[in-house]
Amino acid sequence: QVHLVESGGGLVQPGGSLSLSCETSGFQLDAYIVGWFRQAAGKERERVACISGDKPTTYYADSTKARFLISRDSRKSQVYLQMNSLEPEDTAVYFCAADPDSCYPNYQSWDYWGQGTQVTVSS
Repeated sequence: QVHLVESGGGLVQPGGSLSLSCETSGFQLDAYIVGWFRQAAGKERERVACISGDKPTTYYADSTKARFLISRDSRKSQVYLQMNSLEPEDTAVYFCAADPDSCYPNYQSWDYWGQGTQVTVSS
């Protein structure tokens, strides 16, 4: 059974950093694409970054490209999202998701989800 568990969220001041982790189980991480999404209050869930199982290749949303870094440790079955230069607009619940096929832009196309972790950027 597939499980995704996010951790590492919290409260951080503007300009600060946080590192999120997604612990995975129940599937071979290298065979799946793992993505990070976020959902701010009253807004649609949006794709933040993805990492594929091969090479690996990565994708970033324009709003996070220069500030966030997605990485993967297959031996630990974990995917990470290093977030730097955080802004109040980054405040959201952050989710990791997994799918065998693609880094879909539409969250509804992804097969598996974690429960989310809250990130709040505020002074």
